[in-house]
Amino acid sequence: MEQLEKVEKLRQRANVSYEEAKMALEQSNWDLLDAMVYLEQLGKVKAPNNSSYSTSYEEQTQYISVPNTIYSQNTSGEEFFSKIKRIIKKLWKKSKENYFCINHKGEEVIKMPVWGLVLILLFAWQLAIPAMVISLFFECHYHFCGKADLSGVNDVMNKAGAFGEKVKEEYNKQ
Repeated sequence: MEQLEKVEKLRQRANVSYEEAKMALEQSNWDLLDAMVYLEQLGKVKAPNNSSYSTSYEEQTQYISVPNTIYSQNTSGEEFFSKIKRIIKKLWKKSKENYFCINHKGEEVIKMPVWGLVLILLFAWQLAIPAMVISLFFECHYHFCGKADLSGVNDVMNKAGAFGEKVKEEYNKQ
């Protein structure tokens, strides 16, 4: 901290002039606490009214309990992990309630929970994605069904199926 900042801080806390604050800091080798004590000895600053020690507990509003501060610091991390836990539970529930369906020529061939599709895409995406794209050209269509409103995803699936049909028709024209 610069000397000017120390003078300003002491001046505000001790309610003395700049000159008195600077003199006290110079006398105390620029130590704020020593300067405050020096000003008390000169009578420039009023010493605290009472100094008493007791073993009884009295809650004081200006002090914060150390365990409370530690708890408040840890709760943000706990809240974060509890939110993550809730999100994972919600996703797990939705992945069990909804299904990924594959239709071939209007007949349902495969119906699996969404969590099964996620596992396949996680561990065998190199095979699964090309197989899904290729199967679009062999009149396979994909959709999701279940408790959730999946119309937005199904619209995308229908567009992919229509695109596969369009490419197949263009190929057959040649």
